[in-house]
Amino acid sequence: MGRNNERNIKIHNDKLHKEQQKVKAAKELRKEKLKQIVKKFNEDKAQENN
Repeated sequence: MGRNNERNIKIHNDKLHKEQQKVKAAKELRKEKLKQIVKKFNEDKAQENN
């Protein structure tokens, strides 16, 4: 039994897409956290200069 029937192809593709979504979500989360860190850093620098 391989992936050569419709049911197994669907199961495989669903697992694959689920993993891809996890990776994409993690990447977006990291990007958002980085934005927050940069924003806070810039605010701190602005306060130091005043």
